[in-house]
Amino acid sequence: MNRFYSPLLNPTYEGINADDYCVATYLIGMGREEEPILKANSIGIEQTTGSWIDVPAETDEVREKYCSKILGVYEVPDYENMTNVRDDIGEDEKRFFIVRIGYPVANIKDNIPLFFATLTGNVTSMPYLRLLDVDFGKNFVKDFQGPKFGIKGLRDYIGVPERPLLNNMIKPCTGYTPDVGAKLFYEAAVGGVDIIKDDELIGGDRSFNKLEDRVRANMEAAKRADAEKGETTLYACNITDEVSKLKENAMTVIKNGGNCIMVDAWGVGLSAVRELAEDPEINVPILGHCCFGPAVTVSPYQGMSSLVQTKLARLCGIDIYLTEPPYGKFDITFNKYIRNITACQSKFYGLKEIFPFIGGGVIPGLVPQLVDDIGYNVLLGVGAGIHGHPQGPRAGAKAFRDAIEATMNGVDLREAAKDHEELQIAIDKWGIEGEENIKDNYAL
Repeated sequence: MNRFYSPLLNPTYEGINADDYCVATYLIGMGREEEPILKANSIGIEQTTGSWIDVPAETDEVREKYCSKILGVYEVPDYENMTNVRDDIGEDEKRFFIVRIGYPVANIKDNIPLFFATLTGNVTSMPYLRLLDVDFGKNFVKDFQGPKFGIKGLRDYIGVPERPLLNNMIKPCTGYTPDVGAKLFYEAAVGGVDIIKDDELIGGDRSFNKLEDRVRANMEAAKRADAEKGETTLYACNITDEVSKLKENAMTVIKNGGNCIMVDAWGVGLSAVRELAEDPEINVPILGHCCFGPAVTVSPYQGMSSLVQTKLARLCGIDIYLTEPPYGKFDITFNKYIRNITACQSKFYGLKEIFPFIGGGVIPGLVPQLVDDIGYNVLLGVGAGIHGHPQGPRAGAKAFRDAIEATMNGVDLREAAKDHEELQIAIDKWGIEGEENIKDNYAL
């Protein structure tokens, strides 16, 4: 029997112990006459025990324990005979398959770099191969602590039990001094922002803005704002740096009164994020930015889905993770946006739920739509929508809090704006989702 077609390499899903496998779901494009089971097994074997030709030490005993398992090969559309294939698909056109491959946890246990090497290794240099999703085996996940805080822990930390949380990014993104940043921080915080973060473009020590100086200045601004508004403000300080400096940067933040850290998750790598999250000395929430991640998600035929990245961010201990909405500057599909939200909030064995951080052109006129999509467990990530308000960042923040309050109470935004000048000005400037095309606000 041709081993590529044997039950050893092609079991049913019911024939494996799902706890012992991470199951990757791929989109694979093949030539019209290519044999898909052979192709799927060639990919799986390449990423586990074998190579392009049989090698003597790759015995059936080795394959049983450590080789990939082809659990599903589904053509789209689901052709049953080659006559229809040849009638519908030109000789030089592609046939597309959804292929599910199980990788033994034993091969990648407790090792994120090996996870990537296995599920997205050499074979991703092939055209028309994209990782769509991963079903994480229980025996893989059990080695990960996951988020320290999650949604409930973060709400308890800042004392806000029920409503969308409001985030602001200090603008300009970089190039400013700590005193300039602290003034902007105070204005946004006192206006009602819950979490203020550095931009992803400023991290660690800069010649014009040292980390220690930035933390001290912003936490002093937070203290003054909190005393005035009677709420707690978190400062997500961007510690992004060379991996060897991350722990030192995190401790600099904590020792200087900081109450949250931020990392560019894909820039520093998920293993580095996991190390921060599982370190008992780092006892503050972690906000993860997705920048660089989209470089491997945007092609419909290559790379991986942002859904996989979101699951991995949660697995590795991020408490707040940035995902894009379909309404603002960017153009993610609605279904992918919703799936990313559910990856943050659905049951994931025993891992805590995490806050989806929705950013990229968020304005007050988007608040009802986002709450309708997600509910109130959302962090609204706002940059220019606060700092670009004609009356300044304090008014920009107030406009958002008024929009949040109106939405939570079922009040139409235009009705609420009659009694809230800041909200009225924001609506006049940027509009309301559903009434006009708010994408006209953005140049991207």
